[in-house]
Amino acid sequence: MNLPLEGYRILTFENFGAGPYGSMFLADLGAEVIKVENRPQGGDATRAMGPFLGEHDSHFFQAFNFNKKSVCLDLKSESGREAFRRLAATADVVLNNLRGDQPAKLGLTYQALADCNPRLVCAHLSAYGRGNEREGWPGYDYLMQAEAGFLDVTGEPGSPPARMGLSIVDYMTGITTALAITSALLGVARNGQGRDIDVSLFDVALHQLTYPGAWYLNTGLHTSRLPRSAHPSATPVQLFQTRDGWIFIMCMTEKFWLNLIGALGREDLAQDPRFTTIVDRKQHRDELTALLDEVFSQDTTEAWLGKLRHLLPAAPVFTLPQALDNPYAHAIGMVRTIEHPDQPGFRGLANPIRLDGERLPKRRAPSLGEHTDSVLSELGYSEADITRLRMEGVT
Repeated sequence: MNLPLEGYRILTFENFGAGPYGSMFLADLGAEVIKVENRPQGGDATRAMGPFLGEHDSHFFQAFNFNKKSVCLDLKSESGREAFRRLAATADVVLNNLRGDQPAKLGLTYQALADCNPRLVCAHLSAYGRGNEREGWPGYDYLMQAEAGFLDVTGEPGSPPARMGLSIVDYMTGITTALAITSALLGVARNGQGRDIDVSLFDVALHQLTYPGAWYLNTGLHTSRLPRSAHPSATPVQLFQTRDGWIFIMCMTEKFWLNLIGALGREDLAQDPRFTTIVDRKQHRDELTALLDEVFSQDTTEAWLGKLRHLLPAAPVFTLPQALDNPYAHAIGMVRTIEHPDQPGFRGLANPIRLDGERLPKRRAPSLGEHTDSVLSELGYSEADITRLRMEGVT
């Protein structure tokens, strides 16, 4: 497959989720993504994050590092810094997801590297950004969800604050960083000028508040939790209980509402003054929920989906195993078998982007330092040089 980022080299200093998730998109799209790891520290921390561990490998690590390479270098040694600068001279991007005060100390900024490569894009993904009072603070997804108000709008009313079940801020920050890098590379192609780019977990989390944020900033409206994961204004857009489980219904338009009550055999609700308009339905949400529960409880989720699928947006509420065993997900190629020397039949999730109708290629995540010798050889290091660096603990 002719991948759009082929020919670009991206060096990463990354751990955990946000950085690796973002750089994996770039690797999937054809960029040569080289993880620069520290061997004595065991490389990326998720190599040792269970369950299901191998030697410097785990299912967690594999999930975030498909299609990448690994080179071991110790940047705290003079020889390691020299090798890195030689490597940076051949690269297009240096990406890190360290604390905001670390890139300058490790020489990962554009100011530190421009002399060896003025076209270099230096991308900094941190918890709180650089150049502010929190730049030295460590931070993780859950903390961002907490401070950005996510826990306030998640869960049932009256229950303790609840985070989203996935590390969504990590993933959104990774994708935002991938977009920023791609945009910066377009700029370099146009004018030859490299630069620093910064993205933080906190900024991305706050940015995700979108329309509830606009409502509060401009009117003081506090969007709060609603029963059944309901939408704050459109109704009925929520969970309903069926005979054997749950179904999520989304009547985002008047047409969908009329289609729903027609399929349920409750056309009379269109004339009920409590439910005539979307505003009326919102004001009488609890009464409408009770009426629709009574109807939905008469049949199974699958039966209702069969009746509603072509009339309005609706979905079953699956457990995680059900979601991954879903025949539709397998039929469209979202679950892939990936060759792995130690785990025959290893499966992972495909990239959601298609090119010319085809799924992107998938290659297992690298073993620790797997590509050190080949990359250093390309930089002009002899076999004796590489042996010396290894004996010095640099690689």
